[in-house]
Amino acid sequence: MQDVEVAARIDAKGMACPMPVIKAKKGIQAVELGQVVEVECTDPGSIADFKAFANSTGHELLLSEQEGAVFRFRLRRAK
Repeated sequence: MQDVEVAARIDAKGMACPMPVIKAKKGIQAVELGQVVEVECTDPGSIADFKAFANSTGHELLLSEQEGAVFRFRLRRAK
């Protein structure tokens, strides 16, 4: 998954729900269809939040991983 070109990176570390998803939504709206947005945050609830966000919006959740206290998500804009 490292070879995916990321069009926008969003730093939402230190923000609590729902701010990481709100930031992601704004970031996705700023890129072209098919482009990828990467979000980093520290809210443990973000795992479920980003899965639900992808399911409800139709955007593709390409990556959901944790490295230490940081959660990283990659979403491909679908519409």
